[in-house]
Amino acid sequence: MLDLSPAGVIAALQAWPPEAVWLLLLGVCFSAALILVRLFGEAGAYLYIAVAILGANIQVMKPVDFAVFADPVALGTVLFASTYLATDILREHYGAAAARRGVHLGFAAYLLWVILMVITLGFRPLDPAAAGEGLAWALPNHDAIATLFTPAPAFFAAGMIAYLVSQYHDIWLYGILRRMTGGRFLWLRNNASTWLSALIDNILFSVLAWVVFASTPMAWEPLVFTYILGTYWLRLAVAVLDTPFVYLARYTVKPNLGAPAAAHA
Repeated sequence: MLDLSPAGVIAALQAWPPEAVWLLLLGVCFSAALILVRLFGEAGAYLYIAVAILGANIQVMKPVDFAVFADPVALGTVLFASTYLATDILREHYGAAAARRGVHLGFAAYLLWVILMVITLGFRPLDPAAAGEGLAWALPNHDAIATLFTPAPAFFAAGMIAYLVSQYHDIWLYGILRRMTGGRFLWLRNNASTWLSALIDNILFSVLAWVVFASTPMAWEPLVFTYILGTYWLRLAVAVLDTPFVYLARYTVKPNLGAPAAAHA
């Protein structure tokens, strides 16, 4: 009998090759963005961006051994890169102001989440003697929450700076290419803006996290070839694979929920 409980689904997925689970995650992310936009319009894209930013910063804590890489690679790339799909949909159908609002809401969601979790962790852990058998299950939870939701200040600052700069660049370049092509070649503006913006994100985050904010700066050769370029091709692949979903958005976006046509310029 098929076990559809969370534990059963997890066990089934762990029997798959990691690359197959990666493709499943990709499909779920892109489909979810379209479904949320279809159901809730502009607000659906905002919701997706906020969830993706929170999820990516949790996923990055889990390294996975992929066959195509010599060393394990931290997750988070798919979720974070999929936010470019959401901002491109906002830029295409609701205007530049809406796309920038989505970036701001993603930033605000993550910042608020970190603040709430830090306050949560400020409560003293449960005393094992006072917990008794009834609450024994909760004793490890404080440390588990601390592991997931206590960001290193350097990584937090580097990640948020890189996020804001790269997303603003994506929205700006997308608009430039849209005007230059007269609204044609959707595939070009979607891919070109995301490719360059993702590279900016990789460069900014790596330099800030591993050189500028690091107590012991990393050498430039591993920084460039391992951290900046090492997984960049994955982000290129995500941009290419999200192109059909950008075209599908033309049929899923509800025009009456969008901004006036003049705002699309």
